[in-house]
Amino acid sequence: MAFRGTVGRDMTQPRQLAEPQSMTATVPRQLVHRAAVAETLLTGWRRIGTDRFSVSAQWPRAHGLHVSPDRSAYDPLLVVETVRQSGTLIAHTEYEVPLDHHFVLQEFQVETFPRYLAVGAVPAELTVEVTFVDVQYRGRRPVGAVYTAEVLRGGELVATARRVAFTCTSEPVYRRLRGGRTAATVAPLPLPPPLPAATVGRALPEDVVLAPATGPSLWQLRIDTAHPVFFDHPLDHVPGMLLLEAARQAVRAHTLGARAPVSFRIAFHRYAELDEPVWVEATDGSGSDVQVVGRQGDSPVFVCTVGTWGR
Repeated sequence: MAFRGTVGRDMTQPRQLAEPQSMTATVPRQLVHRAAVAETLLTGWRRIGTDRFSVSAQWPRAHGLHVSPDRSAYDPLLVVETVRQSGTLIAHTEYEVPLDHHFVLQEFQVETFPRYLAVGAVPAELTVEVTFVDVQYRGRRPVGAVYTAEVLRGGELVATARRVAFTCTSEPVYRRLRGGRTAATVAPLPLPPPLPAATVGRALPEDVVLAPATGPSLWQLRIDTAHPVFFDHPLDHVPGMLLLEAARQAVRAHTLGARAPVSFRIAFHRYAELDEPVWVEATDGSGSDVQVVGRQGDSPVFVCTVGTWGR
């Protein structure tokens, strides 16, 4: 499916400033790479300057994964997903990346402020101020970008994403890169037994993404392709949001629940395959940081520095 655009428009020139869009529902789910409307967080967008955009979002008061079990607080990874969706939306609508292109995260740096993540009496209304600081082109088509974002709630700064980097590629090129691996042809590994849910700050064992391994602060990634949030639609690799959740849960297990993640600085080095074990290890970093590394075979899949605070 190709996104409706203006034929022949110079892609290096910005669109004219758009009037504010008033929406009472979510944006089309395809624009944020979600199959479920319930997992689509964005409600509108407008251009506010050259390569600058204002995106509106709403967070539900209850969510199976991104709201605490007692419904008192939003999880920092809901911020990450909101910022991810915002960049994807703008890439499609403002830079005319076709809808059939595949996006691959390379880096994500975000800091959240927990005092503004409380669940209120109504769903939270957010504004995400997005700035694309670098857009790479091949010919007239964008093939990658770097953007920053500030997430605001009632005028208060909820989070800052200092750097989000991704590449995007057409379906034929992606298939060549993946060597014929598809969601239909790759069989995921059997699920190992999970850690106790309370150990990683989850209410349900189905949401635990770590399994015990042979060493301290070392776990095997549980890749449940039936999970309705991490695998909102079939994939041929482990999604970046699942790897971030693994880093989040590793911090909770490594610190015995004494510290909670508030920031993530993650670099993705390669695709994490569904049919090979991924090993996740946590070590103490500088100050209150925890370093989490995911490996598959002899190669790192991701390296994440997680900033924490004590409860």
